[in-house]
Amino acid sequence: MAPNQSVIPREGFVLDAVINIIKKFALNPKYTLPLFLFMRYTRRGQDFAGDHHKLFRIIRRFLFWGLLYKLNDYLNWGVRNNWLVDQSWVWSKEIALVTGGSGGIGGLVAQGLAEKGIKVVVLDVIDLTYDAPKNIYFYKCDITSTAKIAEVAEEIRTTVGHPTIIVNNAGVARGNTILDGTEKDVRFTFDVNILAHFWILKEFLPHITKNNHGHIVTVASVAGYQTAPQMVDYGATKAAAISLHEGLSLELKHRYNAKKVRTTLVTQGLTRTPLFTGFGNKSPFMFPQQHPESVAEGIVDQILSGESEHLIFPKSYNILTGNRGRPAWFQAYIANGTKDLMSNWKGRQVIDPNQKSGESEEGTEEAAEDVSKSGVLV
Repeated sequence: MAPNQSVIPREGFVLDAVINIIKKFALNPKYTLPLFLFMRYTRRGQDFAGDHHKLFRIIRRFLFWGLLYKLNDYLNWGVRNNWLVDQSWVWSKEIALVTGGSGGIGGLVAQGLAEKGIKVVVLDVIDLTYDAPKNIYFYKCDITSTAKIAEVAEEIRTTVGHPTIIVNNAGVARGNTILDGTEKDVRFTFDVNILAHFWILKEFLPHITKNNHGHIVTVASVAGYQTAPQMVDYGATKAAAISLHEGLSLELKHRYNAKKVRTTLVTQGLTRTPLFTGFGNKSPFMFPQQHPESVAEGIVDQILSGESEHLIFPKSYNILTGNRGRPAWFQAYIANGTKDLMSNWKGRQVIDPNQKSGESEEGTEEAAEDVSKSGVLV
């Protein structure tokens, strides 16, 4: 099951808060079942129900839908975890690898896992932007290079050990239209956002499947369900990441017989970082900007639960997950609503694949000061 979170999220009283309240109270048989039994089977309750028959019907309906919700939640847990409970997690013995963990969401995930006593290996092209404890190991690594990944992977296995938790978090966005984006822009986006996932898995997944123990977290985006103008390449890579997660889960079960290996998919929307400067958002109540801490804490909590899950931030973006199966007119309504999202986007880029080696759009030192202001995102 998904980790418990506060009823009122860090983002304030937004639609997620309403959803949380409904799930926690109205759809919770813990509250509705005693009320129903009281009003249905006790003399005093029957008298009360007779005087308040509409209220009784409402409670009965909430109980019915609450039981269905709990059943659905249980079935989801079962299929995602192959109906197996894995109690072999010993956090002091686990090793987590986080790509893009020098700052931003990835950095917060790395620090959150390290606080639980987990050894954390960070792969990034930018130095750490925080004071790391002794159990965080940093390796500067260009994850678009299979040769560099192989070299660093061997060093990790030798000096730290075999990672049991992989968080494929690193990603980039260029913000160009299909015609404006250069070949290097497009290839760079695919290299970082999806191909690197494959190269990381090829290095570390064999040990995980052999021991039937581990957790693979794929950080995608709601853009994988619905892209927008000026982020077509980004959306395409995130759709591919979603497919990678789905296919990986199947292969672990049916090809590698590693049914205890957990897989978690993360699809989040607009996040509060300087990277998203100028990104449009006309529905802050329904689709609020997420604090990086909210996304990172959700990922850390899910890993610590030892269970597979699909995390969506905010929950209101659930509406997009099945959009391709809806009528064309509804799909068009949702899609057309994205037309201005990237019109004024001014996210800074730390890494520009079109520059000559050693150059930076704003100076390498200045750009590296704050990774949250870079083109590295999820």
